[in-house]
Amino acid sequence: MNFTITRQNLHSGLAAVSASIPSKTTLPVLSNILFEAKEDGVWMSGTDLDVAVRVKVPADVKEAGSLTAPGKKLVEITRELPDQPVEVATRNEQIELKCGRSHFKLNGLPAEEFPTLPEVDFSEGWTVTGKDVNGLIHRTAFAVSTEESRPILNGVLWELRDGSMRMVATNGHRLARMGVPAESKGAPSADFIVPPGALQQVQRLFKDDDSLEVARSGNHLGFRAGSTEVYTRLIEGTYPNYDQVIPRDNDKMATIDKKALESAVRRMAVVASDQTHRIRMKFEPGRVHLNVMTPDLGEGHDEIEVGYDGEELEIGFNANYLLEVLRYMPTDEVQVAFKAPERAATIEPVGEELDYLCLVMPLRLLD
Repeated sequence: MNFTITRQNLHSGLAAVSASIPSKTTLPVLSNILFEAKEDGVWMSGTDLDVAVRVKVPADVKEAGSLTAPGKKLVEITRELPDQPVEVATRNEQIELKCGRSHFKLNGLPAEEFPTLPEVDFSEGWTVTGKDVNGLIHRTAFAVSTEESRPILNGVLWELRDGSMRMVATNGHRLARMGVPAESKGAPSADFIVPPGALQQVQRLFKDDDSLEVARSGNHLGFRAGSTEVYTRLIEGTYPNYDQVIPRDNDKMATIDKKALESAVRRMAVVASDQTHRIRMKFEPGRVHLNVMTPDLGEGHDEIEVGYDGEELEIGFNANYLLEVLRYMPTDEVQVAFKAPERAATIEPVGEELDYLCLVMPLRLLD
């Protein structure tokens, strides 16, 4: 293998791929990036066996070939190289880099040892915009569960329908759901449970104006735009029926300034219990009182003005879940809807036509 490439192209390719390399692994080849030099450019691939990233960068290829070489080390070296063409060659199982007066040799491993990437047929799939997908990921993925006990909830549910697509994530205590219009171009409806790690790569690598091809093959999902590809193993199983959890009859509505609510909850959270993070919210016409009482620490009280004219109601929440949901609300005002102290409350943006809803389960108020 022998090719000449600009330092910029080499570094951007390595940086794109190296984020998919696991930080710790028992398989040495997974710490490496696979180089495949072909007539039309150089492909670089990295994987942690669950998510794989593959990019093609322009290069002047003199001799085709392939080899794997240490990913993180190559990124660090190319970051510091002078802005001059880099000559990359292989000799046996070593990769050589020459750039100006700099010369490096790194030990690699044969390409045959690198895991085979999934074969995904993109001709039968969906086309979506980077903006839509990135928006859905940004506003929902924060709500996935990190507990090992329910692996299904460790992923984001992605529903693709004719005319719309939706992402949903929950850990059983809070939920985020968002939908956008989408054209499926005749591809069938489908539901995937996608690991958040893969969605992070998608968010990182694809820009808002990219036209993104998405296709499924067996238990793998592929994303492709231009010369960048991301593949991920899907989480198998059936996602719980989240629709059953979303209340349809919350009849008490409060319109609240998001920043004011965030600040008040953050202040209260300081005095809240480290175990439950519970704060009490007492709604009455025109205002909400926030109260915290932690026996071994002390207490706090705050109040803010709200648009509310329902009957008085007191409800308890985990302050952390509330703050998380508020952080992803895209508008200055939010609408909080609830019915009773033991029923789930929903939070939605006010002032924008968005199909976006978050739900927070209440905490019992122990007197």
